[in-house]
Amino acid sequence: MNLGILVPLLALMIPIVAIWAKHRQKIAEMQLEATAGASAEKAAQYVGHIKDLEDRVQVLERIVTDRGYDVATQIEALRDTRRVEEPDSGVPLDMTKSEKV
Repeated sequence: MNLGILVPLLALMIPIVAIWAKHRQKIAEMQLEATAGASAEKAAQYVGHIKDLEDRVQVLERIVTDRGYDVATQIEALRDTRRVEEPDSGVPLDMTKSEKV
């Protein structure tokens, strides 16, 4: 091959490759910044979500420690004893009153 053609061609390719490499570097930096911004936004959303969950757990702890759980158990126990003592006849209360008159 003719060396006279390769030298100018190589001289043109070096700056083009350098410009292309610099352009790719800028694109990579922009993508990194965008990813970092999205990550920061997601982290803020997670912090808010975690705060909401912590608040809910505190409420549940308060319910359990303030005998709320025991009250629910007592209510269920009363329902169970009522079912045993008074079976449901299936007749509305108003019907029994009108029949007695």
